[in-house]
Amino acid sequence: MSALKKAVIRAGLETLYFSGAHLAMKRFVAGVGVILTLHHVRPRRLDAFQPNKLLEVAPAFFSKVVAQLRRSGLDLISLDEMHRRLTERDFRRRFACITFDDGYRDLMQWAYPVLRKHDVPFALYVPTSFPDRIGELWWIALERVIAENSRIGLLVDGKEQRFDCATTAEKRGLFNDLYWWLRARETEDELRDVVRDLCARYGVDMKLFCEELCMTWDEIASLARDPLVTIGAHTVNHVILKKTSDRVARSEMEMGRAVIEAAIGIRPEHLAYPVGDPTSAGEREYRFAKELGFKTATTTNPGVLFPEHADQLMALPRISLNGEYQQMRYVRVLMSGAATAMWNKFNPVKAA
Repeated sequence: MSALKKAVIRAGLETLYFSGAHLAMKRFVAGVGVILTLHHVRPRRLDAFQPNKLLEVAPAFFSKVVAQLRRSGLDLISLDEMHRRLTERDFRRRFACITFDDGYRDLMQWAYPVLRKHDVPFALYVPTSFPDRIGELWWIALERVIAENSRIGLLVDGKEQRFDCATTAEKRGLFNDLYWWLRARETEDELRDVVRDLCARYGVDMKLFCEELCMTWDEIASLARDPLVTIGAHTVNHVILKKTSDRVARSEMEMGRAVIEAAIGIRPEHLAYPVGDPTSAGEREYRFAKELGFKTATTTNPGVLFPEHADQLMALPRISLNGEYQQMRYVRVLMSGAATAMWNKFNPVKAA
């Protein structure tokens, strides 16, 4: 995300908060509930170059958020209870669900104790190649290649090109350009091949990131024994499903659930689409999730839940606790529904 876009988002959140507009709008836009999404909860890193910072929040901030949610009067509930309330149209009390994508180990060290302390249910969506130690966290690999080099070469549209990345500013710019260029590739295989080539050229072992960052099956099984925890499916290889064939997309969803069941004896009933924005999941993916019998499937499309989402259970929006916006006033604005209502042009199911 560009610095300009971050500044615009931050200005919008500040305006809604300090004007009080989020409180005035809340009555009309708060909906019936919220699904929050996180990835990492861990201490702040000191590195100047952190292009994936949006995916991590500090433990102190997370603790404040959970304590505030508990004090707020919201019902903090599981995905199963959310499903019941939506399908039975039980909207007497507003609710929130907390979800984590990818199964990073820092959840156990920094987030889990806080959630246990406040007796808060949460869900963990697991891409099975990560605990199997064969996954490719390509966005982290791209960060590492750029971080460790002052100049890199890359085949772009069949031509060898060289890019300077000696300064922090150059590194940030190059990561942003390459990340979105990769995301624009037509197929998932093309995207992965480019990153594999970069890793081979510059001595980065992409598989080691799973060992370094992700939970093992034993750790996931240990979490799953806690009644507070729901284990959800997140495909096998964390692929951008829209970039795959019908066969691969359906298999990724189906096999992701099957591998979890074989590994820990729990059959996931809830799914999260990897990446989860409109470029990665759409009507085809929603249809596959429904045909495969999932109770719910979550996107990363920004929004709160409205009664209409009872008819959009395979395309539920979430609100990200984003590492770039770690202020409690921003959380209050987001929880009010005001910011996402404006983003979605006041269409309650636009995010679906």
